[in-house]
Amino acid sequence: MARLKEIYQNEIVDAMMKKFGYKNIMEVPKLEKIVINMGVGEAKENAKVLDSAVRDLEVISGQKAVTTKAKKSVANFKIREGMAIGCKVTLRGERMYEFADRLINLALPRVRDFRGVNPNAFDGRGNYALGIKEQLIFPEIEYDKIDKVRGMDVVFVTTAKTDEEARELLTLFNMPFAK
Repeated sequence: MARLKEIYQNEIVDAMMKKFGYKNIMEVPKLEKIVINMGVGEAKENAKVLDSAVRDLEVISGQKAVTTKAKKSVANFKIREGMAIGCKVTLRGERMYEFADRLINLALPRVRDFRGVNPNAFDGRGNYALGIKEQLIFPEIEYDKIDKVRGMDVVFVTTAKTDEEARELLTLFNMPFAK
């Protein structure tokens, strides 16, 4: 379970120090947290939809999900300020590495017609965002128990200063970037 963390501490740190010429081991970028966000637009009509989304997210992440509320009222979307419209989970430490391992080695290869993740989805500060179209790619989700196929956003927050460092870090974690 802690395989990815051990690999990070040994092999990835060595490879990053060689490639970028870091003098100190503390300069090496590392994964800080993984944020999984699920926007549930239908929650404005039916509150039960949000409950099932929260349940799915908790099963996938192994941690309690928090509901997110609208910051502003938007008349076109029929949303009022303070309305619950999504859920999120922030993973750190052991759970973060375990989730990253499951995502990279189990879930992503199960995506239909998978050719790799977008290598350009970095934000300029060393963080990587990834969109998943359906929660069914995770082995924990039982197909018969879901009410609707939902997507989610997964954001890898790193301590890297540049996108190049973050891309190298995620490549060493075996993130399958498209060629």
